[in-house]
Amino acid sequence: MGNQPVSLPAPPDETVTTSPAFTPEQIAACVRQVRHHAHIVAGSTGRELGLVMGPRPVGDIVGTLPPLYPEWLGGRTFCEAHGVRFPYVAGEMANGIATTRMVVAMARAEMLGFFGAGGLGLPEVERAVHELTAELAGRPNWGVNLIHSPGEPDLEYRVAKLLLRHAVPCISASAFMDLTPAVVLCSAAGLHRGPGGQIVRRTRLFAKVSRPEVAARFLSPAPPELLRPLVESGELSAQEAALAALVPVAEDLTVESDSGGHTDNRPLGVLVPRILLLREEITRRHGYTRAVRVGAAGGLGTPDAVAAAFALGAAYVVTGSVNQVAVEAGISDEAKAMLADADIADVIMAPAADMFELGVKLQVLRRGSLFAQRAGHLHAAYQAHSSLEELSPQLRAKLEREVFGAPIDDVWARTRRFWQQRDPAEADRAEQDPKHRMALVFRWYLGNSSRWAITGDAARRSDFQIWCGPAMGAFNRWTAGSCLADRANRSVVQIALNLLEGAAVATRAHQLRTYGVPVPSSAFAFVPRPLA
Repeated sequence: MGNQPVSLPAPPDETVTTSPAFTPEQIAACVRQVRHHAHIVAGSTGRELGLVMGPRPVGDIVGTLPPLYPEWLGGRTFCEAHGVRFPYVAGEMANGIATTRMVVAMARAEMLGFFGAGGLGLPEVERAVHELTAELAGRPNWGVNLIHSPGEPDLEYRVAKLLLRHAVPCISASAFMDLTPAVVLCSAAGLHRGPGGQIVRRTRLFAKVSRPEVAARFLSPAPPELLRPLVESGELSAQEAALAALVPVAEDLTVESDSGGHTDNRPLGVLVPRILLLREEITRRHGYTRAVRVGAAGGLGTPDAVAAAFALGAAYVVTGSVNQVAVEAGISDEAKAMLADADIADVIMAPAADMFELGVKLQVLRRGSLFAQRAGHLHAAYQAHSSLEELSPQLRAKLEREVFGAPIDDVWARTRRFWQQRDPAEADRAEQDPKHRMALVFRWYLGNSSRWAITGDAARRSDFQIWCGPAMGAFNRWTAGSCLADRANRSVVQIALNLLEGAAVATRAHQLRTYGVPVPSSAFAFVPRPLA
């Protein structure tokens, strides 16, 4: 555990270079030897620089770089806080696509993974939590997602209570636009003073954000107007609420740039520095004794992207889209094959099922699917009409034929049965509110389209909703022709180790270049290989 370096096997052509290397090919080979000292030496003319790896050579040297390990790319406090070796997180792809199997694999590899609870019913989440607590008893490095559910606030709160009741060590709050009672409860429950007087958290809350104003809410202490009702209802003690007023809501803040699923499409290079600056301002204002750890997510499908995120100051990185092609991912082989064909431009924004009425969009795979266009037709119809009865016969027939694949009355009957089981209040509201009934019928398509992709329903292949960002295309280009091109080799741990190892190589290449070494462009390229 912690930041102890691990020795990953070097390929046969990466023997330690003990004689001076001056040619581009020799320097590129030296760059890949990140676990050895790199000594910068001058050539015979005194103007060219070369490298000697390993023990210090005899004679004058210009400078020396110490060994570099993937474990040390991020913030040491992140690894120490979560009991992990690597500053790497496999994110919480919803509807269980980030499976319990994936979370277990990450935990055993001394990384962190979150189960994708978003979009699942309470019984499904509870089954996953039971499985994880049994498999990972005593381990601190795993967690479950708590997704913001503006249309189902009771479900959001019940999931929060479930995670706390089962002592899930880490909770990742995602898609929140503001603080809610559920997320504040997760943050404050179990707060107490340690032997030295320090405030200790029972549950470590991550918050995924892409806007400074939302980040500020999670960086600040929980507001009294949210703490007070929780104390009055007995959910929090007065002591827990008092301590919550002294610490940030989340101590791990994941800055999400252009990504799959819910995204604001912002560039990482703009967003991370802005949030880091905001963290410093709020830390000074509140006098925190521990700084909030800021991580990066979105667009991280290659070693260069991961290295860039760490160079921006990220304490840890979170991957998402690329993990959907992992063998542990809970999505069909058909969907994985579609993802494997994607390039960086094969993505598009489409209406989100969980925030359909609000007009919120998410990023999905465009190549091979008509989901985005069909979902867009539904949202346009929702905006232009007050009820299903207002739809023209021509539009109704088109939607039934091209989108639903069934009569709208049949879709409503199925939708009503679903909500009568999941949340009868929603079904009752729809009976009284025609606009809401229309929204639920349209959301039937959006919700099922992701399930069709998960189950691999061949009859609905053109309707697959697959959450995906440009990182997927970059990953495909990077892995082409390598061991990771074979889908059987794409375990979530192999993906992670290769991204981290490659990021270490890219970081070493950049370091040497800044010292004046003529590093060739080939030195920045890392070819995936089996890592243990």
